[in-house]
Amino acid sequence: MSFSRRDFVKTSVLGAVAAGVGTRVQGEEHAAQEHSAQQNQQSGSYKRPIIVCAHNGLNYLEDAFAFLKSGGDTLDAALRVVKGPEDDPNDTSVGLGGIPNEEGVVELDACCMHGPTRRAGSVGGVRNIKNVSLVSRAVMEHTGHVMLVGEGAERFAVAMGFPRENLLTEHTRKIWLLWKEYHSTEDWWGPGLADPHWQPPEPKPAAKPQSELWQERYRRLEEHAAELGIEPELRRDAIHKVLFPPTGTIHCSALNEKGEISGCTTTSGLGYKLPGRCGDSPIIGAGCYSDQDVGSAGATGSGEENIKVAGAHTIVENMRHGMSPQEAGMDALKRIVRNYNNDMNKLRFVDMIYYILRKDGAYAGVSLWEGYQEGKPHKIAVHDGTRRAEKTVAMFKGFSQDFPPEPKVPEEVKKEYK
Repeated sequence: MSFSRRDFVKTSVLGAVAAGVGTRVQGEEHAAQEHSAQQNQQSGSYKRPIIVCAHNGLNYLEDAFAFLKSGGDTLDAALRVVKGPEDDPNDTSVGLGGIPNEEGVVELDACCMHGPTRRAGSVGGVRNIKNVSLVSRAVMEHTGHVMLVGEGAERFAVAMGFPRENLLTEHTRKIWLLWKEYHSTEDWWGPGLADPHWQPPEPKPAAKPQSELWQERYRRLEEHAAELGIEPELRRDAIHKVLFPPTGTIHCSALNEKGEISGCTTTSGLGYKLPGRCGDSPIIGAGCYSDQDVGSAGATGSGEENIKVAGAHTIVENMRHGMSPQEAGMDALKRIVRNYNNDMNKLRFVDMIYYILRKDGAYAGVSLWEGYQEGKPHKIAVHDGTRRAEKTVAMFKGFSQDFPPEPKVPEEVKKEYK
């Protein structure tokens, strides 16, 4: 699941959404205005080779594209992209330095599909191994299985030559300690959004104005962050990750000149999740699906919701039956909306971004909401000879909110601590 990392305080859903009503963005017209590359696609001007991935893979596209253009395998090219964030201890969304589960342990998930040979591999809940995307490929290449999980997946990785290492960096360990201090009575235990008895949070009456309460909350967290030894320049970011637990995932699909296509997805999952939780990222057909005859798709965002609609598989099947990449992704988003009977009180706590690549080079990025916060729109990264980031086409105007839900931060406090 998951999502783009959340950099700071997320805004509440705009206007009508805050009142419980969502407004759909007009699809084709909006796309034509926002995406020059998709204008080319509508005229049939598609390029191969091409790589499409989540925005956190943008900095790793040049090397991967050069490898792909020189005749490199499509899955190897996609893995070159996602391995970058896995190796980066400062990227808390995947791999080394990922935000841990509620017990302070980093658990990683990944899967891959190789279109030319129609094979797949997957691992879930892996501890102590940094490059789980490569482990998923090893499962595909060196076993008769598709998925390995937990301790068995870790032992397999070690047998294949992957080193064990502590994935919890000193920085993320301190963020986790700060989170434990602040969220000692709040966690991922139920009920969840899908529970028929779930109710949106009610604002609690307070003896002090909300702005004063939030200022006190920030000051308290800043003091505790200092006590934990978090560097002054990193404290604000650590506080944001505590108040608004991040999600993190990267998907990548690669298509070569011959029309061969592959995809992979890797993640550290929800921040402070329950131990053993697997989202959509290691699920073939949910977090990633590639079909050599049709195309490839992957997802970041609310993993539990994507599992329930088998999002990536649904998108590829839609394209098989004639839908464009954008239409195919929007249909999958509509299925998520339908699962909540269009209830905006719940859907504002859900978000999903799909990355879609058709075999002929046509592509799209679609999302449930425009972004996680104003000024931070959802984007996909693309390289077809030119590396660039493009905004997604959103189903709803406005911005999603975090789940578990947090109260809205007053504007004056956001400005003070931005």
